[in-house]
Amino acid sequence: MTAATAALTDTFREVMASVCTPVSVVTVMVDGRPHGTTVSAFASLSLRPPMVLVSLDAGSDLLAMARETERFGVKILGSDQSPLAMGFARKGSTKFDGVPWTVRHGLPRIGRAPGWLACDVQTFVNGGDHVVLLGSVVDAEVADGMPL
Repeated sequence: MTAATAALTDTFREVMASVCTPVSVVTVMVDGRPHGTTVSAFASLSLRPPMVLVSLDAGSDLLAMARETERFGVKILGSDQSPLAMGFARKGSTKFDGVPWTVRHGLPRIGRAPGWLACDVQTFVNGGDHVVLLGSVVDAEVADGMPL
């Protein structure tokens, strides 16, 4: 990487860090075990049909699991759930330890948050060092609360 590319990367990271986006936890279920990771690259894509997109690191374990199951859940975190966001941002297989969750539509659903979606993957789109999952929404739930 050249010095100019490194400088652009650092500046781009700083610019994007100031953009407000909903903080969410993307989840999958594999062999009866829940898995998840914190993402901020999540957006509505389409209303008809209902679709969203999420972006996962191309090398992430969760991406490999989503490729296997072709399904994912999205939990939009509430303004008081910053510790949950930090917990799911770390590496490891114990992210769900001590976190209340249930199964809904065959996916792990973390409790208490302003929104939840269950999605079937329509396609995976390569984008640099990430992969964008385009998901058709098959179930949704909304609750009171401000997003994180």
